[in-house]
Order: sequence, then structure tokens, then C-alpha cells
Amino acid sequence: MRAIVLTRPRQVEVVDNWPEPRLGSDEVLVGMRAVGLCGSDLGVYEGHRVTPALPWVMGHEGGGEILAVGADVTDRHPGQRVVIEPNYVCFACRSCRTGLTSACSARGIVGMTIPGLLAERVAVPARFAWPVPASVSDETLVCVEPLAVARAAVRRAGVSESDECLVLGAGSQGLLVCQALLAIGVRPCVIEPLAGRLALAERIGAKPVDRDGAGEFRVVFDTAGTPETWELALRSVSAAGDVVVIGMSDQRVSLSTMEVTRRQLVIRGSLIYDHPADFGDTVAAVTAGTLEPARVLRQGMPPGGAADAFAQARSARGKSWIDLSGWREARHG
Repeated sequence: MRAIVLTRPRQVEVVDNWPEPRLGSDEVLVGMRAVGLCGSDLGVYEGHRVTPALPWVMGHEGGGEILAVGADVTDRHPGQRVVIEPNYVCFACRSCRTGLTSACSARGIVGMTIPGLLAERVAVPARFAWPVPASVSDETLVCVEPLAVARAAVRRAGVSESDECLVLGAGSQGLLVCQALLAIGVRPCVIEPLAGRLALAERIGAKPVDRDGAGEFRVVFDTAGTPETWELALRSVSAAGDVVVIGMSDQRVSLSTMEVTRRQLVIRGSLIYDHPADFGDTVAAVTAGTLEPARVLRQGMPPGGAADAFAQARSARGKSWIDLSGWREARHG
């Protein structure tokens, strides 16, 4: 089986002898068509997130078609098009029992703790393979998971149509947060240092603003998570406003309790989404055509260009992704 693997930090190769996945009784076998790249993938690629083994199959955003189902699976069938929810929660820990599955203490993370999706075929628990109509494009399959992350952050912030919102960063997650806000009637302002990304944010409907005169916003979404964007978020949020942190960094930042109290700030971390509602609602919105997340994508790379896609993703204009459809089509040709 062919797969795209990390052999050492910043070294990506295509192999044709990767082991076939074993299909469990509660799983489906998915022939992959498209996989997106995000900041978490780049953390693995750059060696900042240690994987259980090397070589390692990366990737957690995408989908394809069901090729086979396990013996106990009755609600999925071969030929169905599916998008994969790549955080396999335990349903038994305290967080899961209270509905906060994003904080599951035993969560399996595809591409991080469980081998990823950049392969011809992958085995997926059936309940985490969401059927979508055949009309849903490969490009859209790439975007559903990160869009669910963006929509969960907007939900947790309790944004209403009258709120003024600022998005820091117009990488793929920032662009999807902008889309999620626009879908509920909020035109976000956005700050992004790279001109190409800023132009793309403006094209989808966001309003570029200068970092030195952004104003005060009821909600600020920090999609970069750096010390610099943290300071900018604090300068830009209004009294009694929310700072929603989506991007992550291990660098420490400073904030006094006096500032939090006097300004009555809410600092909210937003980690992925909660199963099943956030992901299911996002699948439904995409299926209904109320959102077009593929507008944030750049041109897809074939498997042979995966190394370049990873190397360029940090500064690319638009979301990077790997187009695996050629593998599927060649197999059926």
C-alpha cells in the first residue's frame, strides 16, 4: 500500500510498501481521496510533536469512500462518501460523560498518537466516519474538520450578530473562523502580516485592519497563539470582552490578575470540538451548502509534491492539502 510518511523531522517520503490496515469489527475501511495540512501537522513535521514511531503517517483532515465495513457495522456501507472525525474519544472518562469530549483524557488523535490519513487506505471507527452526499467535493472533505474547530470556537464565545469581532491570523484556521462568523451575520475584522493571506481573507468577506489602530472588540479570536498575538489580543479586546485562544504555543505570556479583574476580561481556550454535536452540525451545514469552506484552499498537491506542500505550508496563501484522488482513480482505471 502507498503512503506518505515522515522519516525524520522535515523529511517526507512516498512509500509503496506500507502495511495494510487491519479492519476491526466496529470499523470501516476508507479509501482516502484528500487530506489537509494544519498547524498541528506541521508541529509533527518539524519535530516539535513527538510521534510514537518513525516512519510515521501524518494527516488528520480529510475523507474518501468506504471500501469495506467490519462485521458489527450496520449503519455504513461500501461506496459511501465519508469525512473523518479524527479525534477518537473514550466516552467513559468524566469529561466525555459531561459532554466535554474535547477534554477526553484518553483521546486518540489521528496523525499524532494514531497513524494518520495520508495513505491509500485507513481503518476508522464507524461512528467517526460521517457520511456525506456524493456531491460533496474532495476539496470540501479537506475542510470539514478544521471548520468544525472554527465553529466550535465561535459557539463557545457566544457570538451574536451585533458583536464586533477581530480575528488574529489569516492562516487556514483564521480564514475558517472568518467564514464561521460571516455565516452568522458577523463581518469580522482581521489582522495578518502576510499580504497574500490578508487579500484572501478580504476576498471571502473579512475586513482588514491595521494592527496599530484596530480598535476595541467584544471578541478577539487568536488563531496564531504566539506571544505577539496574545499581546495584540489584549490591546484589542474591549472591557468585559472575550479573548478566544485557538492557536497554541509553549511560550509563556504575561497577564496580571489586576488587568483581568479591572477590565472584566474572559480568557477562553478553545480546543477542537465536542462530539458529536459540533462535528455533526458542521457536516450538516456543509451538506446544506450554507458554508463553502473550500474557498480557503490553495491548489492541491499530488502525493509526489507532499514534501513541498509541508515545507511551504507555514507561509502559503490559503490552506494546503494533498490530493490523493489519483491513487484511487489509478486503482480503478
